[in-house]
Amino acid sequence: MSRIGRLPVTVPESVKVDINGSEVHVKGPKGEMSRAFSPALGIAFENGVINVTRSSEEATVRALHGTTRALIHNMVTGVSTGFTKVLDVDGVGYRTEMDGQKLVLYVGYSHPVVIEPPVGVSFEVDSKTRVVTIHGYDLEVIGQLAADIRKIRPPEPYLGKGIRYHDEKIRRKAGKAGKGKGAGKK
Repeated sequence: MSRIGRLPVTVPESVKVDINGSEVHVKGPKGEMSRAFSPALGIAFENGVINVTRSSEEATVRALHGTTRALIHNMVTGVSTGFTKVLDVDGVGYRTEMDGQKLVLYVGYSHPVVIEPPVGVSFEVDSKTRVVTIHGYDLEVIGQLAADIRKIRPPEPYLGKGIRYHDEKIRRKAGKAGKGKGAGKK
């Protein structure tokens, strides 16, 4: 039995759950989500708890058991409390600002990079510390958006400039060796 898959998903009072066969629809204060899962798994909602069971011991069904439970848990958590990802922008002259709902990044290119938020996602910018916070209810969308923003100017190991996750550690490398033994000889 999957250790993750057998755990029940507790549903808060503010969240409404509809299960129609293998499709789960969740609605809460932050938004609503719906997703279809494999029909080989049984999804039951009783007494404020969602349980996921599997019909057979095949490898593919066993692999989907824990994944399905984790996705349902992320849906319930997202519509009730939401998720956030935090990015740091480091570099001389790098800055971030908001233009209405859009995020504008000045990260060393000849033009500003403008990012339009998808539905259900909002940005928050602290100009002094150059910290960008992404808020939303869909963990997949937020994670992909954070990865796309980071990809605009990935952190580099020599000077530490770039866009990185707040909890990410960048391994710094030493620069060129200065004048040493044998340097400059022809």
